[in-house]
Amino acid sequence: MPTAHDWIDALGLEPHVEGGYFRRTFQADHRPPVRTPDGDRYTMTSIHYLLTHWSPIGHWHLNRSDILHFHHHGDPVTYHLLHPDGRHSTAVLGQDPGRGQVLTLAVPGGVWKASHLTAGDHGLISEAVAPGFDFADMTLGRVDDLLRRFPQHPEPVRRYCRPDGPDGPAGTTA
Repeated sequence: MPTAHDWIDALGLEPHVEGGYFRRTFQADHRPPVRTPDGDRYTMTSIHYLLTHWSPIGHWHLNRSDILHFHHHGDPVTYHLLHPDGRHSTAVLGQDPGRGQVLTLAVPGGVWKASHLTAGDHGLISEAVAPGFDFADMTLGRVDDLLRRFPQHPEPVRRYCRPDGPDGPAGTTA
């Protein structure tokens, strides 16, 4: 069975600013771009995304685009979602429907999202993003900002916000 290191090597994955590893696998450059208020975007992009036992968290972030997540290999990945109406919901992306796991998860643009490897060595997923992903359309969560927006959910906000690091404080827009 392939390990996290095997997938990183085989897929050419690189560290992602939100945590884990990724590689873009598709961009619809054969189609006319989609006009958005922030500029033209591909109609769709996709990536492989990997959480590992040494990088198990995809920290809170907000995307403007809709994203479909697909579980491919390894251990389950738990998603935490903070909705614009203040709700917190979870879903587990994985291969065992008997345990309530789903193969596909849709996250609309405008919903805050964090994820973590539920257990084990790694969880490999892919994401399809429409309109296509652009780092200008992603905001990393800051504890103070998210606690102001979602004061009823302090535990998941604090647990899954990106800690300050050598690249500066958490929450800078990529």
